[in-house]
Amino acid sequence: MSTLLTVAAAVLYDTNERILLVRKRGTSKYMQPGGKLEQGESPARAAIRELHEELGLLFEADALVDRGLWKGAAANEPGTALHAYVFDVALADAVRPAGSPPHDAGSVAVRAELEDAVWIAPSRALERDDLAPLLTESILPRLIGAPEHLRRGAD
Repeated sequence: MSTLLTVAAAVLYDTNERILLVRKRGTSKYMQPGGKLEQGESPARAAIRELHEELGLLFEADALVDRGLWKGAAANEPGTALHAYVFDVALADAVRPAGSPPHDAGSVAVRAELEDAVWIAPSRALERDDLAPLLTESILPRLIGAPEHLRRGAD
């Protein structure tokens, strides 16, 4: 692989422990929401910005649980290596105007370059054949094999 793509990605959970998978317009693979870091941007800030741009959700930095740097192959760019800074984040932690109800899975809509989104249990996601390599090779096995408190970052 000759090209390197560096991104921030969010494993976004709803209250039923499902995760959100998204597909960008004109592509065939589903992945976590997120995207490329801008010049001088930290991975956490990039994840927060991308969640807002792609889904209209706002998060404070302390809502993100840093899961580190994950490496693999890029899903929609053949011959490209992927370095993904991965964060867990709960939909319930999204900022909302005072007095408004909490966000739920049904209130999340795709925006920007996204074409589709699906909420799915991690164990069911592995049954799909249209997922990004990072999901199938790294993220989903971690989610399925880890106790709940490790998946969500609770102590």
